[in-house]
Amino acid sequence: MSRLFLLFLAVPLAELYVLIHVGRVIGAGWTILLVILTAMVGAALARAEGLRTLATIQASLEAGRPPTNELIEGAMILVAGLTLLTPGFITDALGLLILFPVTRRPIRRWLVAQLRRRARDHEGIIDVDFR
Repeated sequence: MSRLFLLFLAVPLAELYVLIHVGRVIGAGWTILLVILTAMVGAALARAEGLRTLATIQASLEAGRPPTNELIEGAMILVAGLTLLTPGFITDALGLLILFPVTRRPIRRWLVAQLRRRARDHEGIIDVDFR
């Protein structure tokens, strides 16, 4: 089985497990309300971070610098927004982890290191200068 298939199987099952247990503790209505609230707050935060990153991209372009890190962070913010809109507490925690700059930047550095390692291990792939 592929890792992607396992991910698409494991994440919804884990979310259901957590939702059921949270529902038992605080009640189904409060659980549903909390899921809706996290989606709304997450979408607003993702929009604000996305607009901030877009402004940074524009400033980099105006200064003549390639906005490589900003583009990566923009993609990460998009992923964070999608995970925050996905119902569940695990995906919400992951989305918030990616969304906030203080945690997003170390994740970005790790991601770039992984991409460089994969590029280095495969001949013919050009290494891009990510700062």
